[in-house]
Amino acid sequence: MADSNARKAAARVHRLLGHTVLAAALATTTFAPVRAQSAAEQTPAADGFRYFPKPAEAPAGAPNVLVVLTDDVGFSAASGLGGPIPTPAFDSVMQNGITYTRFHVTAMCSPTRAALLTGRNHHAVGFGAIANVAVDEPGYTSVIPDSAATIGDVLKMNGYETAFFGKNHNTPEWETGPLGPFNHWPNGFGFDYFYGFNGPAADQINPELVENRNPIRRDPTDETYFLDRDLADHMVDWIHMQDSLEDDKPFLLYFAPGTMHAPQQAPREWIEKFAGQFDEGWDVLREQIFARQKAMGIIPADAEMAPRPANMPSWDSLTDSQRNNYARLMEVAVAQMAYMDFQFGRVLDALRETGELDNTLILYVQGDNGAAIHELAGSMNAYEGFAQIESTDEELTARIDDAGGEDSFGNYPAGWAFALNTPFPWGKAVASHLGGTRNALAVSWPARIAERGAIRPQYTHVIDLAPTIYEAIGITPPEVVDGVEQQPIDGVSFAESFTDGQAPSEHTEQYYEMLGSRGFYKDGWLAATGVTWDPWRIPDYDPASLPWELYNLDVDYSQVHNIASQHPGKLAELQADFDAAAQRYNVYPLASDYLARLSPSNRPHAVEPSDSYTYYPGDARYPIAAWPNVTPNWEATAKLTTNSADDSGPVFGMGMRFTGYRLALEEGVPVFIYDPTGREEERMTVRAPSPLAPGDHAITVSFTPDGNGVDLSLMVDGQPVAEASDDRFYRVFNGAALIGRPLIDDRTGPRTCDCTIENITITPR
Repeated sequence: MADSNARKAAARVHRLLGHTVLAAALATTTFAPVRAQSAAEQTPAADGFRYFPKPAEAPAGAPNVLVVLTDDVGFSAASGLGGPIPTPAFDSVMQNGITYTRFHVTAMCSPTRAALLTGRNHHAVGFGAIANVAVDEPGYTSVIPDSAATIGDVLKMNGYETAFFGKNHNTPEWETGPLGPFNHWPNGFGFDYFYGFNGPAADQINPELVENRNPIRRDPTDETYFLDRDLADHMVDWIHMQDSLEDDKPFLLYFAPGTMHAPQQAPREWIEKFAGQFDEGWDVLREQIFARQKAMGIIPADAEMAPRPANMPSWDSLTDSQRNNYARLMEVAVAQMAYMDFQFGRVLDALRETGELDNTLILYVQGDNGAAIHELAGSMNAYEGFAQIESTDEELTARIDDAGGEDSFGNYPAGWAFALNTPFPWGKAVASHLGGTRNALAVSWPARIAERGAIRPQYTHVIDLAPTIYEAIGITPPEVVDGVEQQPIDGVSFAESFTDGQAPSEHTEQYYEMLGSRGFYKDGWLAATGVTWDPWRIPDYDPASLPWELYNLDVDYSQVHNIASQHPGKLAELQADFDAAAQRYNVYPLASDYLARLSPSNRPHAVEPSDSYTYYPGDARYPIAAWPNVTPNWEATAKLTTNSADDSGPVFGMGMRFTGYRLALEEGVPVFIYDPTGREEERMTVRAPSPLAPGDHAITVSFTPDGNGVDLSLMVDGQPVAEASDDRFYRVFNGAALIGRPLIDDRTGPRTCDCTIENITITPR
């Protein structure tokens, strides 16, 4: 033990000496790539082996890299940015380093994540929109090409340990099934270890967890479980393991929590901390944030605050019950973010404990897009929106006590999200306005960045992170990876500004586009299309009909004054620049039909077209794309054997409690529930009149279209036993199917069925 500790201490001293020399040198010099040694120049292995492959080595003194990306967090949410949410861990990154307040993202999650990972524009790597609305166009396939190696790939090639925790929304839907392929999963993106979830969102209490490539369930007996705590637990364990085994090697950690994306959930005791704090409403909150931002120097003293959209209600116009409900939903959202920040603080503590914090380059992006102005009145189930349903105030009041807990999957009202984008206009999904694209970036590297708490005004973009990381480490990304020539990196490094607050903005031009909303930035000017729709409605407008506006952001920090009529020549110039960029990066064709693009028919499916599909019981989890593309015209037959007249348990299910369907035996009685929106009004239940006798049975569930609606019937051994109908049919868009196992968010029912399930056959008709 003593020898081991001595060797470990010596290795740490060697690294720290290297860090000290590096810091001293870099204080007076610019970054320079480290030239790779040829085989002939390499030093013989210290262990004396001659023929065993020698692992890649990072440059001497190379920093650890910790990249953090939160979800749907607006520019002004965190306390360090003037916001109402206490975020001491994030604030400590700001206070121990520098913060870029003109940092930009793509206005939606998957595209920002693809740009961050690759250093390329999102359309250039197939992510013009989120993975769930991929279509057969070069810029919209949701397939990151082999010609765009990720930061995980590049750093791993250069001697780094790599790990990814949290949200992965960059795997094509049809590749998320139990058989992959896995080259577009986090392990295929260069991350040795992954723990988190695939897809746009995760239930914080009952997430669809994945470890590397394997679906797992959280402990159903843990009554205090929350995903953000679980992610932090695994990150801390990984940091300790890496310190124990290979503390002489640097690491890349990518932490991408699902917070503050819906569903907004938090431990009850955290929610109660904020009780009553938002009773004054979002209009007052905006004024308070705006004043703090100016006092803190986050925004210029002459900045103006963008006005509240005309169709977004003022707080004073709401009823008492609306104000009570909306304030509670905000308390939940704030508690979720504060709780996540507390867990991130544990990660920082682990780095401090292992002595790694000083030489860790932290790049913390506070939001993959602006806060989500998705729902005008908020909800207790975010999936209602896909069915174009909005809960009434009476419905919300009846369920408000469940907000933030296991029986909710909600989202806060757009007015709060707009406040968290202060001082900018609009929010998530609006690529033409800063509320959707401007977030803050906090950077800390104690061994390299001497300034503490400084604000950096340089224009920067998420595609700049990868080249900045490479330059900071001292490596050059390879021109060829696994035999594939790499496409150019579109971002530019801003590493010079780490030590020079007056360094010029190296990134001077950038296009923006999301669902037809678009803009072009150039040397302080921004040409942008107007917002003629309500972003809290599912978009479906003609992008060609959007008017163009013009802003001079050098004098109009918050994008308030449209001066297109005063500078028609400048507007025409930037419109032409957008068109050139759009041609270059595969932005065309433009479209906004989000709901239509959700249809599975727009992209490949994980299962080949067939007259029928057979599934067998087990722990395999089948996402939507690995399940038949069911329509209002299909049936499912379960072949099973009951052992007694009171057998109970799950037979098969798809989705979750908030959107899905499931067949089970309840004390021997077959029961099928179709529950696409989580609302009683759309729920259909068919129940057999009596238990099954012991023996072999075939239970069939049949859907038949009836106008715009659907008829549902239940048959036992070929005989109809129950039926139901609805005048509308709602597609289930999310979740996963399991055979002989409960849905992922069912913790109270049996783990398996008492019966013996032979198989389930799905037959589209």
